[in-house]
Amino acid sequence: MSNYVESFGQLWGPLLVLGQILLFTLVLLISIAFLLLFDRKVWAGVMMRKGPNVVGPFGLLQSFADFGKFLIKEIVIPAGANKFVFLFAPILTCTLAFAAWAAIPVAPGTESGTTWVISNLNVGVLYLFAISSLGVYGIIMGGWASNSKYPFLGALRSAAQMVSYEVSIGFVIVTVILLVGSMNLADIVNHQDGGFWKWHVFSLQNFPLIVVMLPMFVIFFVSALAETNRPPFDLPEAESELVAGYQVEYGSTPYLLFMLGEYLNIVLMCAMMTILFFGGWHGPVALGEEFVRDHPFLTSFSGLFWFMAKIFFFFFLFAMVKAIVPRYRYDQLMRLGWKVFLPTSLVAVLIVGGYVAYMGVQTP
Repeated sequence: MSNYVESFGQLWGPLLVLGQILLFTLVLLISIAFLLLFDRKVWAGVMMRKGPNVVGPFGLLQSFADFGKFLIKEIVIPAGANKFVFLFAPILTCTLAFAAWAAIPVAPGTESGTTWVISNLNVGVLYLFAISSLGVYGIIMGGWASNSKYPFLGALRSAAQMVSYEVSIGFVIVTVILLVGSMNLADIVNHQDGGFWKWHVFSLQNFPLIVVMLPMFVIFFVSALAETNRPPFDLPEAESELVAGYQVEYGSTPYLLFMLGEYLNIVLMCAMMTILFFGGWHGPVALGEEFVRDHPFLTSFSGLFWFMAKIFFFFFLFAMVKAIVPRYRYDQLMRLGWKVFLPTSLVAVLIVGGYVAYMGVQTP
């Protein structure tokens, strides 16, 4: 992207970047609206219901109707709440959720070596770690500022839960970094070019590692459920215990921002699974160097299609888990994170590190 900025000059370059950010944000918001509808449709299908089917053809406009409803409702702030923190918490949550997408590469560029990404950071993994670590502050602030015991208990649960599973996610990502030799997300994707047998989840080119990387994907998927407070790990908002958890005092636009931030993080986790383990924008069969060279635009849009298709598949898995898996107890949740996932992922880091040290690593 820096090449484009330089070619357009110091005035138009930043405006071009701003336009790309706005376009990416718009596409992301529209995608979230339809994924939310899809989530509700899956849940309804499991329960043998029709789900939303009134607003628009086949209910396609239901999310937009809900958006309008949240916007025009009055914002009610509890009398004993800290008003500034109460309103700032959902804004912080939503802003950080958007900011994380700045480092996500979604497709190959039309020129060799370029990528469709807002900011192609060499330390993209560290950037995502930093943003995800800050994300818990929004929930803690929202629970504390409500000045009510149920939101505060939900916020405390969320803090402990997100910290516990971030450790496991970190070790899982370290195994991928050891294989690739780079923390650049585009490099991680390009390392898996050449067919599905080169995707990290299978690691058929490093065959012994399939017994490590496949369990690492499973740990990442389950930890992503806990990190985003999705069932069966939705203890911070367990309605049977805490009414609605950290957001029980919220309504109208602040509640909308909390929900938008939550779904942005869910789709982000789906994108991370796609990038780290399933080849990113690469299809299951390689296109070939001649095709990529002769059809750059077709290659870019093909990559975008595969990237979106994989995200859609993982979101479907998130939706199915929500519909069919019963909620864990809190002690079971913490035991799984600290006594199972953490030691398993740590051993995996040692195994992959030893393999890379003795067999060598294929650098991008």
